Amino acid sequence: MDLSELERDNTGRCRLSSPVPAACRKEPCVLGVDEAGRGPVLGPMVYAICYCPLSHLADLEALKVADSKTLLESERERLFAKMEENRDFVGWALDVLSPNLISTSMLGRVKYNLNSLSHDTATGLIQYALDQGVNVTQVFVDTVGMPETYQARLQQSFPGIEVTVKAKADALYPVVSAASICAKVARDQAVKKWKFVEKLQDSDTDYGSGYPNDPKTKVWLKEHVEPVFGFPQFVRFSWRTAQTILEKEAEDVIWEDSTPEDQEGLRKITSYFLNEGSQARPRTSHRYFLERGLESATSL
Repeated sequence: MDLSELERDNTGRCRLSSPVPAACRKEPCVLGVDEAGRGPVLGPMVYAICYCPLSHLADLEALKVADSKTLLESERERLFAKMEENRDFVGWALDVLSPNLISTSMLGRVKYNLNSLSHDTATGLIQYALDQGVNVTQVFVDTVGMPETYQARLQQSFPGIEVTVKAKADALYPVVSAASICAKVARDQAVKKWKFVEKLQDSDTDYGSGYPNDPKTKVWLKEHVEPVFGFPQFVRFSWRTAQTILEKEAEDVIWEDSTPEDQEGLRKITSYFLNEGSQARPRTSHRYFLERGLESATSL
């Protein structure tokens, strides 16, 4: 999978896709939606769609695609290569959402939670397939949140398409299994080849699975928190695990334009981007602090 576009700029979002098979423009198609990397505190979240003509669904099943979580990394890569070999009837597209985008969305002045971000990304990918000329007639989606609510929302957005949203759809429908493989292969490669925009010297990439409860991940986070500027953009600083480490390891912040009354009792660093009770007052977000500080640091 060619991730060169993501490697050039991994600070926002990146869309990648295969060519659209000619058959997918002419024949009714089924499309599956799934994601990889929703839970980790490290690295991007990747949403994927995979589609094929209904007449070739048996051929897709014959590739023996399965839920990516049940497969070894080598098996996922082998199955993705098989899908690439069958570009005459299989197509896919990805949206790679960077850790920075996820955290700044969740902690912005107007909150944009992970479920909403997920729903909008999936909707955008389905629309992208339609805009590319794919003749989508059926959509199957692995749910985020309540499947009934999610399905109703998608059905309203795409009234001419039969939409099915289910829990564990990646284990129930081969086209969703195929999407899960695309998403997981992309995330694995993105994490392995991640380019730190902070130009960290001798950065240790032994960060484990990236999930908050992984001891290796926790150790890596503690070793890579900068007392003033916080975490590299590889970290989702909106995650509770990262916030806890910031509170313990980072320096207190004093704003030069604050009044003396504001300086009474230094606040935890995370209070500058979280509402902590009714006494919390709006502050410049930690996101702004990180971005501006890192820009200054890298220019020294």
